[in-house]
Amino acid sequence: MMFLRFMLLALIFTLTSCGARKSAVGNQATVVDRQDDYAQLPDFYNDAEDIIEEVGEETFSIIDYALQFLGTKYKYGGTTPQGMDCSGLVYTCFLENNIELPRSSRDMALLGDELELKQLKLGDLLFFKTDRRKKNINHVGLVVELDEDNIFFIHSSTSRGVIISALNENYWKEHFVMARRIL
Repeated sequence: MMFLRFMLLALIFTLTSCGARKSAVGNQATVVDRQDDYAQLPDFYNDAEDIIEEVGEETFSIIDYALQFLGTKYKYGGTTPQGMDCSGLVYTCFLENNIELPRSSRDMALLGDELELKQLKLGDLLFFKTDRRKKNINHVGLVVELDEDNIFFIHSSTSRGVIISALNENYWKEHFVMARRIL
């Protein structure tokens, strides 16, 4: 819960300090309501030393940067705090750490090593097919937390913007295709 409070305060401070429109701030309430489902997430920053030891500073930095976008509205093709899509979020977070990925989730899914879910670590990517009419991967999320029961990932949802979801939610479970490790 402390993690969510910190992220909410950081996001509100960032949005209000840069003169963001009301709609961006208003979107945050929906995200926070949704995030109450994930109150069991540990405080990412209190566990920073352990996380860095486990996955390295680069992966920690990518996740840390991604979390700063919680509440950002969805915008097709977007890569900025004013709006971003799922691959834009992943692309931007890796690029901030000098790692250039392809811009589309379909092309990202061709990189790195394919993993079984039990092999996942923080910073790995999850890929989905959410459009039943097309047979291509069209959605990507970044793993930000693992526990014995679930995999949590940050992504940009068309309906809610940048949020954290759980892979065991029926929708994501049904549309999951593969996991890959880039780093």
